Amino acid sequence: MISNERPSPHGYRSYSAGPPRPPVNEDTLKTEKIQIERKTFIFTLKENPRGRFLRITEDVNGRRDNVIIPSTGLEDFAKIVAEMTRAASEMPPKNA
Repeated sequence: MISNERPSPHGYRSYSAGPPRPPVNEDTLKTEKIQIERKTFIFTLKENPRGRFLRITEDVNGRRDNVIIPSTGLEDFAKIVAEMTRAASEMPPKNA
C-alpha cells in the first residue's frame, strides 16, 4: 500500500460494473460526412432496441470522439445549431 492510500470504510470499490456488456445491435438508417478544415464529421442516424439516435463522430488525425443525441432531442438540437449559425454570421470576428 502506498503511504497516502488508506482502506476505505465502505469496502473495496470497483469502477467496473460487473462483466462487460454485450454489444447492442444497431441499424444504420442514414450517414453523411463533411470535411471542415482538418476535421471530418460523420453524422449517422441509427436505431437500436432503445430507439433512434444521431451519432456525430469527430475525426481529427485518427482520433475519434462521439456525441450521441436521442431522436427525441433532434429538433431542439437543430434549433440551437440554427441560433448559433445566425449569431456567428451576425457578429464580426474579433480579429478584424
